[in-house]
Amino acid sequence: MDLGIRGRKAIINGGSAGLGLGAALALAHEGVDLYISARNEARLNEACASISSATGARVEAIVADHASADGRRRILERCPAPDILVGTCSPPPYIEDYHAITEEDWRRNLELTLISPIEFMRSVIDGMVERRWGRIVNIATAAAKFPHPWRILSGAPRSALTNYSVAVARQVVQYNVTINTLLPAMHETDGIRAIYGAKAAAKGVSVEAEIAEAVRTIPIPAGRFGSATDFGAITAMFCSEQSNYISGQSLVVDGGVTNALF
Repeated sequence: MDLGIRGRKAIINGGSAGLGLGAALALAHEGVDLYISARNEARLNEACASISSATGARVEAIVADHASADGRRRILERCPAPDILVGTCSPPPYIEDYHAITEEDWRRNLELTLISPIEFMRSVIDGMVERRWGRIVNIATAAAKFPHPWRILSGAPRSALTNYSVAVARQVVQYNVTINTLLPAMHETDGIRAIYGAKAAAKGVSVEAEIAEAVRTIPIPAGRFGSATDFGAITAMFCSEQSNYISGQSLVVDGGVTNALF
């Protein structure tokens, strides 16, 4: 299916790895011109080269910290009028004891997971409204809807981000600008493999065995972890021409772990 976005310009913050990389690859396959930002220059350049080689898409790497005002400025200088904005970041660490969270932890994390995406939306929405076309997708976490003790640092600010996104989405959808939030969990990324790899090493088992045990005990109805590739396809769908009547939505993508009737 042609998603109708060939030739569009997209900023993808945090697109050098994990779910952000999956989103970037899916959009590149649709012929979107990509401006991908990340802090790790080597990994970013490798990711951009891989995407370009696999898809033939135009891909620009922007080494910048999108949690900082200077980083946001440099990203927007390279692509001041994006048609598509996709934002994600490396997830904050798991928290085993909420007492361990400091005020500085909250301030640093709020800059990354709440202030940064809000400031990006504020910077690009007016242009999208003027052009009568825009797609914004924030990649957050299922913990924003279904709180979990381990994900306090991640879930709490992204609940606020989702609230903000829905409120703004209601005001701009009349101009063909949509804002939606994806709430992933249980996806196999390098970061997740590192977490389960540490647990596996402590037990003296393989990371595959540890992940299989997690799938069984959580449990995950789908019977597996999700992939970044599959998640990227969902992101691209929300960025499509055809998604013009879907806005202000928050979609949980977790293989059926969490359930709500509506």
